[in-house]
Amino acid sequence: MQPDEKIQAHLVSIWRESKKFFSIGGKEGMLVLTDKHLMFIHKTESKMNWWKAITQRQVINFIKSKNTMIHHDGYNEKDLMNDLEDDRNTELSFDDISSVSYTEKDWGSSLQLEFNKNEKEEKFQYSIAQDWVKYPAKEPTKYMKVDWEPFVQYIKDRQKFTK
Repeated sequence: MQPDEKIQAHLVSIWRESKKFFSIGGKEGMLVLTDKHLMFIHKTESKMNWWKAITQRQVINFIKSKNTMIHHDGYNEKDLMNDLEDDRNTELSFDDISSVSYTEKDWGSSLQLEFNKNEKEEKFQYSIAQDWVKYPAKEPTKYMKVDWEPFVQYIKDRQKFTK
């Protein structure tokens, strides 16, 4: 992340699943879209109380409006730079992304992403969870129906090469 970058969209309660043949399970985190990068933050320094409040506020926000280009207060560029110091978090430049699209399903909306990072082709599906089960493992039980179009278009408009 560059010092002059600004957060354009910040989504919490994201469930990321690999689209590999034998992959099972997923990871919870945040999707952050800046002027130049897309980040998936799995490990954050943000406090648990903030996370709980913001996820509830996000659900209410999506019930009112399906637009994914939202930014939550209490998390800024400085917090993002701190979180990016953890190597388990993913930072992609828009040109690392080979394909970005979205699908509407009966259960909710999902963002489809293919990218090339460290000479490795990766495919993931990102969905916004509304409800979770915590035992035996944390997994979403209900997903949100949202409008990924402005999010996808923001990335495509800033890519040098698009599919």
